[in-house]
Amino acid sequence: MMFDDRKDAGRRLATALMRFKGEQPIVLALPRGGVPVGYEVARALDAPLDVIVVRKLGAPGQPELGLGAVVDGDHPQTVLNEDVMEVLHVSDRYLQAEVATELDEIRRRQARYRGGRAPLPVKGRTVIVVDDGIATGGSMRAALRGVGRAQPRRVVLAVPVAPLDTIESLRAEVDEVVCLSTPAWFGAVGNFYRDFSQTTDEEVIELLDAARTGGEQGASPDRTEKLHPL
Repeated sequence: MMFDDRKDAGRRLATALMRFKGEQPIVLALPRGGVPVGYEVARALDAPLDVIVVRKLGAPGQPELGLGAVVDGDHPQTVLNEDVMEVLHVSDRYLQAEVATELDEIRRRQARYRGGRAPLPVKGRTVIVVDDGIATGGSMRAALRGVGRAQPRRVVLAVPVAPLDTIESLRAEVDEVVCLSTPAWFGAVGNFYRDFSQTTDEEVIELLDAARTGGEQGASPDRTEKLHPL
C-alpha cells in the first residue's frame, strides 16, 4: 500500500477509525510527522487533537544510536533498549542526565506547540494515538505507556504502516490496533509515501490551531518551504 502524502494517509486511516466517532475520542499525534495524519483523523471524527512528544535517548558519544525513548506527562515514562544498554555498559549517572536533558526539550516543545495551553485531559476517555508509521516501535511504546498512566478508558494505536512484528510487540500496550498495511518487506516508513517531505514545527502549530478552532489549515500539511525548526 502506497500513500500520496501524510494527508492521504490520514484520510484513509480516518475511514478505518470511524467506528470510534461515537465514543467522542481524543486524538494524540506524535510530532512532527504524525500531526498531519492525526489532523485528518481528528477532523473526520470531530475529535480534539493534541500532541504527545517523545524523545530518543542518545548513547554516549553516539547520539544517533538510541538507548531508548522518554515521554513526558504526569508520570514520565522511559523505555530502554536493554541490548544496547548492556553492550555499551551505560552508567545510571549518564542515563539520568540524558533523561533530564530530553525531558527539558520535551517540555520546551510542548510549550511551543500548544502556545501555553494545557494538555488535553485523557482520563476516562477513548484515546487514539497516531503517527505516520512505525519502524522499531521504541518511541511509540514510550508514548503508549505515558498515555496508559493517565487512566484513559480505552487506548487505540492507529498508524498507516508498520512491520507486522512491531505491531504485534505493541498489542499488549493498547486495547486495539488499527494499522492499514503491514508489509513483509519494510525498510523505512518513507518507502510507503510518494511524498514524505519533512513536517515543520510551524506546520505542527498551524494544524493544532486549526483543529482547536475548527478552521481550515492555511496550507497543505506536506508543503516543503524551508521554515525555521526548533
